[in-house]
Amino acid sequence: MSKISYYTEEGYNALKDELHQLKTVDRIKISEQISEARDKGDLSENAEYDAAKDAQGHLEAKISKLENILANARIIDDSNIDNSKVYILSTVRIKNQKNGAEVTYTLVAENEANLAEKKISIESPIGKGLVGKSVGDIAEVEVPAGIIPFEILEITR
Repeated sequence: MSKISYYTEEGYNALKDELHQLKTVDRIKISEQISEARDKGDLSENAEYDAAKDAQGHLEAKISKLENILANARIIDDSNIDNSKVYILSTVRIKNQKNGAEVTYTLVAENEANLAEKKISIESPIGKGLVGKSVGDIAEVEVPAGIIPFEILEITR
């Protein structure tokens, strides 16, 4: 039984595009590599053939994983989400109570996380600590360095 994951429409479409690329382009390339390597003779001593078959196995595993993720994916309609509490797709401005630093993050599905874009996974320690909190609440987040208290300053979509 697989876990349901929630995605933005953009994130879901990116997964679909990646799966399409793997199935329609990458599969063909690897099949061609295997065919070329097979044409070179003795398969028992053909490292090129072994490498292509190994790459094919990795590709098929990745395709299977993406198909499973997409089968259990749900697109979030953020127009109906309450802004009074932190949920997936919330953009949250928080203040580190220890050093006073303020940062803004958007909570997204694990596959959509991108720290450079200030998108953190709802499954990350900070994401888990923020979920369900309201403006003014203090979220005690357990990180490898210890527990850090974050004050929720603002929640937007």
